[in-house]
Amino acid sequence: MKHKELFNLLDSVQEGKELPTAKIHDKVLILDGLNLFFRNFAMMNMVNPDGVHIGGLGGFFRSLGAMIKQTNPTSVYVIFDGAGSTSNRKNLLSEYKGTRNLQRITNWDAFDNIEEEHDSKIDQIVRIIQYLKLLPVKTTILDKVEADDIIAVLAEKLVEKHNSTCFIVSSDKDFLQLVTDKIIVYRPMEKEYYTPKAVEEKFGLLPHNFILHKTLLGDNSDNIKGVKGLGAKGIFKKFPELKTQELTLQDIFDISARKFKDHIVYSRIIQEQSRIETNYKVMDLSTPLIDERGKEHINKLIDEDFPDLNSEMFISLYNEDKLGGMIRNLEYWLRDIFEPLKLYSE
Repeated sequence: MKHKELFNLLDSVQEGKELPTAKIHDKVLILDGLNLFFRNFAMMNMVNPDGVHIGGLGGFFRSLGAMIKQTNPTSVYVIFDGAGSTSNRKNLLSEYKGTRNLQRITNWDAFDNIEEEHDSKIDQIVRIIQYLKLLPVKTTILDKVEADDIIAVLAEKLVEKHNSTCFIVSSDKDFLQLVTDKIIVYRPMEKEYYTPKAVEEKFGLLPHNFILHKTLLGDNSDNIKGVKGLGAKGIFKKFPELKTQELTLQDIFDISARKFKDHIVYSRIIQEQSRIETNYKVMDLSTPLIDERGKEHINKLIDEDFPDLNSEMFISLYNEDKLGGMIRNLEYWLRDIFEPLKLYSE
């Protein structure tokens, strides 16, 4: 669903609701911070006058501003992966994300070696967090927790506590399993908003079943193997119920047990039940890999006040980093994008 169509729909639902009555958690924009950074780092091969790579840093804030303008949220959260964030899933599946970081994602001309590129990424991410602290947005990191899990808990609690409409921004398809009438996913590379209807139209299944679809097919980007012989088209021939019924993983095993003589795929599913169950646990964001202490941290994050806008310090850092024309008319950009976020009531 394209953004104009989506927001016209939302406006019609909220017709008659004037701006001053809007609450700060009515319409929440949640961004996957590293996903946003790496996309810009890869696409924007730009350096400042000192030859320092600034594409990820400058591009991050250009994209952040564009998403705020596009969605017109009442509040914004930016979430990052913590140190050792993959450890919980690697404890379940040792090969999880085992193929990541084998190749550089940027222009080879930008850096002399992979170590230099890695250092540049770290420097820019640290700097992004320093900038974010000067804006009226909330950001958080939890050690040994992936941003996916934090975002899943955050969106669920916002809906539960404030009846929020949440917009998750990430190119990661894993978030599509969270889609409901109150949680919408925007995938920037496609420029597409995924509502329940959009998920059904795009993938031909009920949003509830997206996690089963992904579990059975696997995920090459995370190095998770699917069921051999089961493809994107064949999965609906073997399990047409994905289109019409909300299923559980046990339903998949039960169907396969009844039909194991009909096709080798069914027998493979039965034989590989333990591995498939592990894959499901690794991928399932309805039961995020985050402990009670982490969930309490997210509760406190929701309840605490949003930071104030510190335009003067933001501009000072911007000039110090010599970002130049990365953001046009910086003072106006800060006023236009971020000052409206302070107008909404608690």
